[in-house]
Amino acid sequence: MDAIWLDNFLRRSLEEDIGGGDITTESCVPAGRRIQGQFLVKEAGVLCGFGVVHRVFSLLDSGIVLRIDHLDGEPVQAGDVAATLEGPARSILTGERTALNLLQRLSGIATATARAVAAVKDFPVRITDTRKTTPGMRSLEKYAVRTGGGVNHRFNLSDGILIKDNHIAAAGGIGPAVAAARARAPHMLKIEVEVSTLDEVQAALDAGAECIMLDNMTDDEMRAAVRHIGGRALVEASGNMGTRDLAQVAATGVDLISIGALTHSPRALDISLKL
Repeated sequence: MDAIWLDNFLRRSLEEDIGGGDITTESCVPAGRRIQGQFLVKEAGVLCGFGVVHRVFSLLDSGIVLRIDHLDGEPVQAGDVAATLEGPARSILTGERTALNLLQRLSGIATATARAVAAVKDFPVRITDTRKTTPGMRSLEKYAVRTGGGVNHRFNLSDGILIKDNHIAAAGGIGPAVAAARARAPHMLKIEVEVSTLDEVQAALDAGAECIMLDNMTDDEMRAAVRHIGGRALVEASGNMGTRDLAQVAATGVDLISIGALTHSPRALDISLKL
């Protein structure tokens, strides 16, 4: 993750929250007072984001000392102290919400990913994310997915060719879409095609797609598609996978399961800062 990008992002986040100044803290907390605090975990999960938390407080006040007791990727239980900090009271209180917002969200993503990975541990399948991320936070959210044991799909539109239903409609069919993409793509870049029927699976194979995304298919349909593809292309299951029985999806034989819900609607992990 680029350090300059991260600092700029965190400065904007702090400016958004602080505005013209932390009126509450400045009015009731004496200048010069020092405090200690603990990041207390209130439910089981997987931690992610303490490097970001450290940078939040460093940007605010170099006098704040953060001691991390559980590293990113470590499982934690309710009651665990994830980290402690000490420093000027005003600076800690001013940065508290920004730090917690990021820590809770990233830990929530890592936790959801870890649970999805655990659900398919008996199958040779990988859990991956999508581009359904919070605008401006993609680097952080995709890092959280990796922290939870998942893998990243495309980071942006230049990372790979994924021909979806609207591309197919605009191009005039799967065959023309793949042919046009093949003529433009560098030889090292794979082409993936989204399909929803077995006829479209065949069309994607005929066009030479290296990866086929099975969109919103039933388990039986996916199983039939995997048999039909027969190893001629990588197979990805997609479409509301956050609500599916992932073990059953994995049992169909797909190679990848992409879950947009990992980043577009994670539940924040409950962590608080207690002084």
